[in-house]
Amino acid sequence: MNALNHGESQSPKSASWNVGDMIFKYLTSFFAALVLLLIALMAYEMYSSSSLSIQKFGWGFLIGTEWDPVMDQYGALPFVYGTLVSSFIALVLALPVGLGVAIFLTELAPKWIERPLSFTIELLAGIPSIVYGLWGFFVMVPWIRTTVEPFLSKYLGSIPLFAGAPYGVGMLAAGIILSIMILPIISSISRDVLKAVPIAQKEAALALGSTRWESTRIALSYSRSGIMGATILGLGRAFGETMAVTMVIGNRPVISASLFEPGYTMASVLANEFTEATSEMYISALIEIALVLFVVALLVNAAARLLVWSFTRNSDVGGRL
Repeated sequence: MNALNHGESQSPKSASWNVGDMIFKYLTSFFAALVLLLIALMAYEMYSSSSLSIQKFGWGFLIGTEWDPVMDQYGALPFVYGTLVSSFIALVLALPVGLGVAIFLTELAPKWIERPLSFTIELLAGIPSIVYGLWGFFVMVPWIRTTVEPFLSKYLGSIPLFAGAPYGVGMLAAGIILSIMILPIISSISRDVLKAVPIAQKEAALALGSTRWESTRIALSYSRSGIMGATILGLGRAFGETMAVTMVIGNRPVISASLFEPGYTMASVLANEFTEATSEMYISALIEIALVLFVVALLVNAAARLLVWSFTRNSDVGGRL
């Protein structure tokens, strides 16, 4: 009888606890849905605001090369080209260095240097882009103009990529500054991915007589999807970077094979010309560029997160097995 009364006395508390769980569940679900709703609203507002440009130019906007605000003729291809080329240069320069740093921190570095170095690399990600831009304009650009570009022109000038006058500002400068900015992202995430490799994998390789480098290769093979995700996340950062690139790329809407020539990116044209836009068509064309950049960045980051998630999920399954 006492047990029955005890159970009855616990039921109100149990019921109130279940109500609290239900409220917490639906409240957090609402917050999650709010994020998705915000993304959808941003996409809708940009689409509706760029409707004039979309109706007039259609898909030709993405392949048009003329950008003439006076005649209200707009084509985004120079900006798409500048974004892709500068981001690709950054990736080529940052990926080997970032991956090498990650391997050193996880496989070779002693404990007394691993933590300070990891902390320093993560601090680089928190530096404002305007600081990178000022450093790039006053320090890096003169060095490129007087040292790097003359050297490349002398020995590789027959290649169209390295032909032309050494301006200093241009695609090469933008790619270098972007590589410095995405290096912390690639190295930090790659380090975390390599640390998530089950220790049994390395121990088994060493027990079979593998060298340190061979066991590291096994770890790299095991974590390749996570490293690819880190690389794509860095690429997404490079796509959307604005101020630092604006200060060193030259800001000229042309398509040139030479990396010495000035260029333009989608983010930098928005930063430079949005305050000067006077006509409705001009504003609509700029917002359409923002919409294209928004969609590209969203897809790239989603793909990167999916790759990193798939790796961590597989590593968790492997650890349980």
